[in-house]
Amino acid sequence: MIEQAVRPLAANPKLRDLILAVRRSYEQVIDEANKDMVLFAGPSAAATERAHQITAKFREYIEQHKDAITALQILYSRPHRQQLTFKDIKALANAIERPPQQWTPEVLWRAYEQLDRSKVRGSGGKMLTDIVSLVRFALEHDAQLVPYKDQVETRYENWLAQQKQGGRVFTAEQIRWLGLMKEHISASLTITVDDFDYEPFLQHGGLGKAYAVFGQQFTPLLSELSEALAA
Repeated sequence: MIEQAVRPLAANPKLRDLILAVRRSYEQVIDEANKDMVLFAGPSAAATERAHQITAKFREYIEQHKDAITALQILYSRPHRQQLTFKDIKALANAIERPPQQWTPEVLWRAYEQLDRSKVRGSGGKMLTDIVSLVRFALEHDAQLVPYKDQVETRYENWLAQQKQGGRVFTAEQIRWLGLMKEHISASLTITVDDFDYEPFLQHGGLGKAYAVFGQQFTPLLSELSEALAA
């Protein structure tokens, strides 16, 4: 039976050669003796130059508009003379998104990351508040570019540790509410009494519940948190 099966091949040299040629075209030679050498890893020269242009123009934009845009006025000064608001950074975001810049926080973040990944921590640029981190980094007020949310988290942990050292103890329920306040500041820069009439606070009882949980320390606590976490 085998002899009958191979008889057409044995009698047809051209067919045998064709089959061998097709087989060789699919074969892959693996060199196990020599290691592969990476000739290039990283962004192209053109992409790097583009990133450099974006970051240089962003710094130039800050310098040119530091007296005209409220957010830049506040962030440029050290220490800040007034507290930054979400309205301020929204106005800045709208300004830089217009032509000819057409920048978004994510575009600027990627540009800095492309230039020097070692100075960029985390995946930022997705929240509007990351503009604060971008401006501070561009002005060299911060040595690393860190998502604003991560900065607030670090400040919150430090603040809690300071309260504990000072003998100030919070209940488990108060800690849950403090966590909600922290998240709100991460996304909105500040927190006020009016914010408790909206989500996510409303689903936990709103302003009335917050007063019941914290008592007389509630109102001054809001100012304290805003100052400590949004520094």
